[in-house]
Amino acid sequence: MKLNRKTSVIVLLLLSITFSSYNIATTLYQTKTGKVSFSSEAPLEIIKATSNKLAGILRTDNKSFSFLVPMSSFEGFKQPLQKEHFNENYIESDKYPNAKFDGKIIEDVDFSKDGSYKVRAKGKFTMHGVEEPKTIKCSLTIKGKEIKIKSQFKVMLEDYGIRIPSVVNQKIAEEITVDLSCSLLPR
Repeated sequence: MKLNRKTSVIVLLLLSITFSSYNIATTLYQTKTGKVSFSSEAPLEIIKATSNKLAGILRTDNKSFSFLVPMSSFEGFKQPLQKEHFNENYIESDKYPNAKFDGKIIEDVDFSKDGSYKVRAKGKFTMHGVEEPKTIKCSLTIKGKEIKIKSQFKVMLEDYGIRIPSVVNQKIAEEITVDLSCSLLPR
């Protein structure tokens, strides 16, 4: 079968669109069930809670990412009053419903091969309506079509406009420890 020049150009154009669309689709990885935990270890009280509703997307072609967690999704407080105070008095989750981290992975990563990497994620972390630049160390593991991310980092409450009244300053730490883990799959 002989194709004329016009038909050949159209076939090549369609093939290139098909393959470029495939390439774009395979560079996007996402999670909707990542885990975020925080711990406040103050002299008179330890407060811990966890959310399994971390959502995020990672573009492997340019190493950019965006992660978001609904602040009202945290569970596991020792007492219902802790959760109520967390959402109403400190985080104000009705007014500031999400914490968000957008940015890029700094180090080179070969997403096409299985392996483990120690990387830094650099970007803008937003919480309580305040956006701050932040660099977070992460462990990244690639196995097959899955990318796993683990990290632990600190957050200073005052950096995000969260004030601790003096009457409870022995019960809430000024610096909060955050642990994050998620598994991302092709979108």
